[in-house]
Amino acid sequence: MTRHTPPMFALSDTAAVTLIGFATGAVLGLAARIPRFCTLGAIEDALYGGNRDRIMMWPMAIGVAVAATAVLAALGWATIENSAFFRYEFSLSASIIGGLMFGIGMALAGNCGFGALARVGGGDIRSVLIVLVIGIAAYMAAVGPLAELRTTLFPRTEAAHPGSGSIAGFIAEHTGISALYIALALAVLLIAPALTDPHFISNRSAVIWSVLIGLSCSAAWWGTSYVAHTGFEHVPVESHSFTMPLGEIVLQVMGVGGPFGGFSVGSVSGVLCGALLGARIRKQFHWEACDDPGELRRQIFGAVLMGFGGVIALGCSVGQGLSAFSVLAWSAPVTAASIGVGAIIGLRYLVEGSRMADAVLLPFQNLLSLFRRGPRSRS
Repeated sequence: MTRHTPPMFALSDTAAVTLIGFATGAVLGLAARIPRFCTLGAIEDALYGGNRDRIMMWPMAIGVAVAATAVLAALGWATIENSAFFRYEFSLSASIIGGLMFGIGMALAGNCGFGALARVGGGDIRSVLIVLVIGIAAYMAAVGPLAELRTTLFPRTEAAHPGSGSIAGFIAEHTGISALYIALALAVLLIAPALTDPHFISNRSAVIWSVLIGLSCSAAWWGTSYVAHTGFEHVPVESHSFTMPLGEIVLQVMGVGGPFGGFSVGSVSGVLCGALLGARIRKQFHWEACDDPGELRRQIFGAVLMGFGGVIALGCSVGQGLSAFSVLAWSAPVTAASIGVGAIIGLRYLVEGSRMADAVLLPFQNLLSLFRRGPRSRS
């Protein structure tokens, strides 16, 4: 892709990536309301409802995103090596601890940042507070008063060779097989569990939306790469994530985060509008407010954990579980698994008070006892 002078009526680079974020984010927002694409809801369904349809949407969506992104990268249409996931060397401890914090916080809050946005689009005023707290906590850990503590506990080393953190690239380097073929093979392995699940395959809506979710992630990589290469402004190559972007949009709305716009603003706005449209389509829009102070305390504490954990792990359930997975970053499977384990621990603590959860959370026992109530999933 070569640079060229855009026509006078063309959008600015910032406006272009804002629209890209909005369009692809709207797909995610619709998916959150129509087939109810949700991390915590999927885990709850599998653990307590015996239904694996929603959890099967994840490997299906990830596999599609991996395949589509790999093809775009091979064609030179997506410069994924410039993404934030390859900017630093992989940190196992940060991925595990940050993922566990995020997962436990997700269970306590009743949803992740993406899910909370989708709930806001459906009229849940309570989720507005969760979104705000996640964004503020993320900025506190990233550049605020807790940044020094975070960098001391979880130091990050800049990668000597951007893009070297790819699983496909690592295997290609040691086998001589094309990274594209490796990525496509891994995509097939990811999709296989969903395609071999008769109940999931019979749910056409879930299958179709899983494909659209994966394609929306890849489309974000393609769109931001195109603008970064053909435009004149500095535009990061990125896809969806909902931890730091929540803080960014809060700052921009207040007028202290630079000119309003950018991929993050478009992504968050797109999810909100897509969720609103989806709620209207399914006739599920209704205003909700919090009438339980205990529940609100638990949700705020969970949101703080998600904000901190998302920054430590460099992404949330969507940022690492979908976007980082789509470029096959080493951090993706580790963080995603840690988020899942953290969510299970949190759910079991809330629902069952299991010995395993009590043992793992023993250092926080007194604090968590304040929030111990039945979970109310925001899915």
